Amino acid sequence: QVQLVESGGGLVQPGGSLRLSCVVSGSILRINDMGWYRQAPGKQRELVATMPTGGRTKYADSVKGRFTISRDIAKNTVYLQANSLEPEDTAIYYCTANVRSGMPWNYKERDYWGQGTQVTVSS
Repeated sequence: QVQLVESGGGLVQPGGSLRLSCVVSGSILRINDMGWYRQAPGKQRELVATMPTGGRTKYADSVKGRFTISRDIAKNTVYLQANSLEPEDTAIYYCTANVRSGMPWNYKERDYWGQGTQVTVSS
């Protein structure tokens, strides 16, 4: 069983900052790609940032220069530093990870999602 748990969301004023965290736990052999998505009310879930293993990070155009994704491999954790927040950034933020789990001789790889953390940007 693999679980992703996000934290760090909350209410912040425009121009403020938040740091989201997502910890992956369970029967993990390897974590491949990790990333963050968000879903605003009445809108589809959209990519915010991804960090492939050994690859280039990718950001949505709307957050480039303001958000930074990073990961701590030893802690099985991915972070999203969100600066210069705008009301349009208000959404539920979801962490995702592609995880190899099980036993070395009998494993599976699949995408897992966290339960989401609410970010509200308002004065």
